[in-house]
Amino acid sequence: MKNRTVIGIICMLLAVAVTFGVAPMVNRMMGDTTTVIRLSADIRQGAQITAEQIETVEVKTDTLPIGVITQKIEVIGKYAVSSLYAGDYFTASKLTDQANTAEDVFASLDGSKVAVSITIDTFAAGLSGKLQNGDVISIIVTNKDSGSVAIPAELKYIKVITTTTAGGIDKDSVVKNEDGSYDLPSTVTVLASTEQAKLLAKYEESSAMQTALVYRGDSSTAQQFLDEQDEYLKTAGGAANE
Repeated sequence: MKNRTVIGIICMLLAVAVTFGVAPMVNRMMGDTTTVIRLSADIRQGAQITAEQIETVEVKTDTLPIGVITQKIEVIGKYAVSSLYAGDYFTASKLTDQANTAEDVFASLDGSKVAVSITIDTFAAGLSGKLQNGDVISIIVTNKDSGSVAIPAELKYIKVITTTTAGGIDKDSVVKNEDGSYDLPSTVTVLASTEQAKLLAKYEESSAMQTALVYRGDSSTAQQFLDEQDEYLKTAGGAANE
């Protein structure tokens, strides 16, 4: 009889613990959600994001990446820094205020810089086909006669406008072949100063060039690298003229 009484008391205590302890904890865990937006369709790099490509969902707060954007107004009308896919969340590093297609960059040329292409001699030289519009790269130069290898200070940071296949198709317009493969690029077009363009033309004839990825991400950080390069060119040019 005493044993049954003790067991009954223990069961009552457990029930109270579940009611007032475990159950509220589970409810909090289940109820801790956030309303966010995410992509409902795949989009290519440089594409402008529209309202039709966005869906609103409820997700557990603790599963969200840091810096996720929750308001449509912060996304609609912006452009994808790289290719994005259905189900992706939005963060500032994935978006830019400026279009990044080759045609957009060409249309923005104002004489301060030029677009120039260099040949991709090997699969590796073009970063194995993985270069994207807006990437910041360094140009590694190998002298064909001496074999010396260097990254010229003038070509430490340079912006990729696009890569282009042998058939003349730019990166943002390349489509998948029937066998699932993609045509590989044969040239890289970059945004360069006149001085850089002359160097690239010189190395095109006398050396082998290889690209090295420096930065891919938000446009403001990428611009910091390019500003540093511009400052070097300005300083070096001024010193040469003294």
